[in-house]
This record gives sequence, structure tokens and C-alpha cells, in this order.
Amino acid sequence: MAITASDVNRLRQQTGAGMMDCKNALVESNGDFDTAIDILRKKGQKIAAKRGDNDAKEGLILAQTTADGKTGVMLTLNCETDFVAKNEGYVNFVQSIVDLALAKLPNTVEELKALSYDGKLSLEEKIIEQVGVVGEKLDLSAYATISAENVIAYNHPGNQLATLVGLNKSSADIAEAGRQVAMQIAAMNPIAINKDGVDAAVIEKEIEVGKDLAIQEGKPSEMAEKIAMGRLNKFFQENTLLSQAFVRDNKVTVEQFLNSTEKGLTVTTFKRFAMS
Repeated sequence: MAITASDVNRLRQQTGAGMMDCKNALVESNGDFDTAIDILRKKGQKIAAKRGDNDAKEGLILAQTTADGKTGVMLTLNCETDFVAKNEGYVNFVQSIVDLALAKLPNTVEELKALSYDGKLSLEEKIIEQVGVVGEKLDLSAYATISAENVIAYNHPGNQLATLVGLNKSSADIAEAGRQVAMQIAAMNPIAINKDGVDAAVIEKEIEVGKDLAIQEGKPSEMAEKIAMGRLNKFFQENTLLSQAFVRDNKVTVEQFLNSTEKGLTVTTFKRFAMS
């Protein structure tokens, strides 16, 4: 049957594939759109198999919250080159995955991939189809969701870094404070909200390192433990969010900044993704 330009354009709008790929798929399928989509997806599967060992270290990270500001999602879709990552179609595709995540709020990457993307393909199948479109390995490598009384998302310019932060209270002034804390997390990469959230293995390692350094500096072994604990406290100050010096005013800690915004205001949870 004759394949018209409008047929090709319709398939292109549905899949994002190139004009010639769409035309060839329609010719091969005798104009059947569902079969043509299958053909394009199989092309993606072949390319994915060929490029399976390639590094996918470029890509985009996006964080966004639900309309009520109570839940946030964040994800990373990797590709192989910066050229693809900056393509408008790729950016739109990543946004569509975020929209799907916000609508369904899955808990894990696996649950997100299993969701229906368009009523015909799962998200995992759609990603494979897009491999055929862009010609590179794609990998939905990270996904997180948080819930709190007030969730703020921050996307650093360039979309190579993003954060989500959950606060225990909600108002317009608090939202701006939350944005400042979200930017703090992006800049300072804390490992926990406070020292109570630091893994016991990390604490044990820091104490051992502190002891070894004290002994190497010639301090008596009986003092090494005390010196190590002092260094551990400094580690907490530098690496736990509420104890960190606030980036915009290093005379106060993040905890003090939040309390100055509203008494009792604090962080309940946070997540940070960065392109490695």
C-alpha cells in the first residue's frame, strides 16, 4: 500500500524515530502502525544488544514534586554522549518519565520500568524503542521518591545534579527556606541529616583513622582515643546537614537557619543525585 507523508509524520510523532526509519518501518509493515512500532522497537533491541558494554555516563537528572508539594520524585536517565543528552527530544523524553513517576509514584526503578508508558508499551520497552531512535545505550540508572509535609525539588543548571528535601512544616516562607537547604545539599553533599543518621561502619572507620593519625603525629596512645573523638565531632559538623555551616551565611548552621525561619522547622529526609 502507498505510504503517505502524513502516515510517516504520525509514526514519527508517536515514537520520535527519524523520518526514514518511520517510512521503512511502515513499508515493511504494509502500513500497520502497531507492527511498525514493533519493528522500530526491535531495531532498538538490536542496537541495545550491540552497545550493551558501552559506557553510559552522560544524561540528565530531573527532580520534581507533586502538585500538593507532599511528594517528590527524582531520576537519572543515562546516555553515551553529551550531544544526545542536550537534544530536545531526549529532554522531553526524560520529562515524560518524570511525569509518569509523579502520576503513579512507584517505589523502585523496577516498578517504574514496569509501568505502562502509553497503553501499548511498558516504560522499559519504550526506553528500548528510544535506543533505536537515538542510536545509543540508555539506562534508567537511578530513581528515588520522598514524602513529607513539604517537599522541595532543586535542579541545578545543566541537569547534572538535583536534590529533594522534605521538611516537617509548610508555608510560603518555609518553601523558600527549603529551596535554600536543597541548594545546600547540592553544594555540600551531606551524608545524613544529623549524626544519628550516620552509618555505624562509617563512624567506626573515622574513629580508627583519627586514632592512627594521632599516633602518627606522635601523640601518646592513651590520648589517641580522645583526639579521635574530637576529629569525629568535626567530621559530623562538616558532613551532616543540620550541623553544616549554612552556605549563604557561614556564621550559622543549617539547623540554626531553619529555626530562624520558623521555630522547630527541620529536615525529615533528603536525596541527592549527581552525574558521576
